[in-house]
Amino acid sequence: MSASDAAHLPPTFNRLAWSNLAAQSAEQIALAAAPIVAVLSLGVGEGQTGLLQTALTLPFVLFAIPAGLLADRMTRRKLMAGAEALRAAALAAILAAIWFSWLTLPLLALLGFIAVCGTVTYSVAAPALVPSLVSSNLLPAANARIELARTVAFASGPALGGVLVGWTGAAPAFGFAAALSAIAVVLLSGIYEPERVPAPRRHPLQEVKEGAAFVLHHALLRPVFITQFVFNTGWFVMLAVFVPYAVRHLDLSATGVGTTLAMYGVGMAVGALSATRVMRYFSFGTVVGLGPVTGLVAAVVMALTTVVPTPLLAGLSFFLLGVGPILWVISTTTLRQSVTPPRLLGRVSAINILSYGARPLGSAIGAVTGGFFGAEACLYVAIVIFAVQALVILMSPAVSLARQPEMVADKAVQVS
Repeated sequence: MSASDAAHLPPTFNRLAWSNLAAQSAEQIALAAAPIVAVLSLGVGEGQTGLLQTALTLPFVLFAIPAGLLADRMTRRKLMAGAEALRAAALAAILAAIWFSWLTLPLLALLGFIAVCGTVTYSVAAPALVPSLVSSNLLPAANARIELARTVAFASGPALGGVLVGWTGAAPAFGFAAALSAIAVVLLSGIYEPERVPAPRRHPLQEVKEGAAFVLHHALLRPVFITQFVFNTGWFVMLAVFVPYAVRHLDLSATGVGTTLAMYGVGMAVGALSATRVMRYFSFGTVVGLGPVTGLVAAVVMALTTVVPTPLLAGLSFFLLGVGPILWVISTTTLRQSVTPPRLLGRVSAINILSYGARPLGSAIGAVTGGFFGAEACLYVAIVIFAVQALVILMSPAVSLARQPEMVADKAVQVS
């Protein structure tokens, strides 16, 4: 994102961007601290930490659609502020439980589950709110700013959470995360959101069906959703086996593995910072296609380590997996915001979140394939999966778009 783009973003959007940074940082710190606290303070084993992680990921599957319905029925700013307040309360409750020595694994899982429900609601409502805060031509810059904040949080949050737990104990980590969520609530309270025409209330299933039909019947959004689902599958096939593969085949230490994985965050930052320049230089459709193609190239580069076992190739692969998908997220979010009527944005955003459901599928494929045939086989399977997602988007009309589509109004619902 260039300085000129940032200068033209309105102050009310800047409050949203800062609240997003606070909210995403709170999420990442808490997600990093929870398993550390479970192991060090509660003495749980691998199986129990796996159950904890399940509790912390289930809301993305269970509550994305309800959050989308709420985002289309009520003021999105108030919904996000309420969700963030819920997360702050849950994190503060964990802090109190630690303080009074009441914390147990089931209580940590329950409060963590509640906190992540706030995360899901915020993540669904934010993309639906952005188009009402900025003009159409500033959508790419606005989405790049949102993704840059997410990148900073993803890169620094886990490390900060681990440092806080290691240096000061569990309580300050959750207290700091709760404070960040409270700051996000304050920032959201100062946002001016234009009023929307109230939508007629219907049965929730009808509204969900309307949102799903819009995505699945839309010539541009359908291949985007399929591509994202397949990409997430391939990405988590690779992640499922990378650490043991890196230690055994690439002779990496724990520090080396961490440094290699960190290249993903570096790539995300580079992609977010350069996104608006890239979108000015290339056609809109070309940028949409860059992410999936870069993912395929990254998978091939990673598989090359089976022949040339150097961590430099692995680092390059993770860097590419950071750069390309960030350009994908920014361009496809802009596309989704442009072609979706405002009254459907919450539900369409929620359906997009459901593509994360491919992640456990990818992990399962990686676990089974790696268990029977070895990690190397997983890397070759990942190439096939990444090739499928690249083929889906390259055969779609999305890559033929010369420029960002015009914004549609509620009365101009178009599906094909």
